[in-house]
Amino acid sequence: MGKSAKRILFVNSEIYPYLPESHIANIGRYLPQGIQERKNEIRSFMPKFGSINERKNQLHEVIRLSGMNIVINELDRPLIIKVASISAARLQVYFIDNEDYFKRKETFFDKNGVFFADNAERAIFFCRSVLETVKKLRWAPDIIHCHGWISHLLPMYLKKIYKDDPIFTNSKVVLSVYDDTPEKVFNKDFNKLALVNGISEKDTEILKEATGISLAKLATEYSDGIIFAANNIDKEIIDHSKTLDIPILEFNETSIKDETYLDDYNKFYNEI
Repeated sequence: MGKSAKRILFVNSEIYPYLPESHIANIGRYLPQGIQERKNEIRSFMPKFGSINERKNQLHEVIRLSGMNIVINELDRPLIIKVASISAARLQVYFIDNEDYFKRKETFFDKNGVFFADNAERAIFFCRSVLETVKKLRWAPDIIHCHGWISHLLPMYLKKIYKDDPIFTNSKVVLSVYDDTPEKVFNKDFNKLALVNGISEKDTEILKEATGISLAKLATEYSDGIIFAANNIDKEIIDHSKTLDIPILEFNETSIKDETYLDDYNKFYNEI
């Protein structure tokens, strides 16, 4: 790989066409393609929500990566890894799956619009599973780019638990902040559920107020660069981000529409 080429790991809440088109899902689909076309190496991950048709999208299990257990709330949660290809873009997508967390057809709210009671556990499982799977792949990313609130624990886990792992020693975190911050309150024990070896109660103290805003603030504090990726981001998150001594890329709606954001993001990766 040349000096300017990087390995970019995309950790997504949504990717089109596996979930319906939305701003985040479209970024999840077209950003990795654009970064790959700029001579970088990429990997993409997302949850395997139950609404994703495995036969239609030709998902299949990756046996060599599956089989781990992630312990959450003192219970072993089996991790299943599946993969599919977006052939038109020459992209592979890895899916994090678990019967308890991701079999249901809805994503984050039930059919009556109620925020799932275990969304905190689902976020913990997703973030830890991505990092463990990348370790198994033995693929060392230069940049880990997080999209969507379900990825927001990953920066802390990376910097606190995996900082000395050879796979992640040189990894930097870029956090895209969207307007998807949950208004609903997570499990009141979120701060304790998020604890694993290497994480202290002091590290997760901000999650005592178990809101999407607190979770986003936690993510910013362990990131190496922040991208404001939408128009209507909560002001509290923006203000908090700007107190941190890290690079910030402001939202530019025109660049999203004309796709010049691909060059902006690629340049941002090289500046982190």
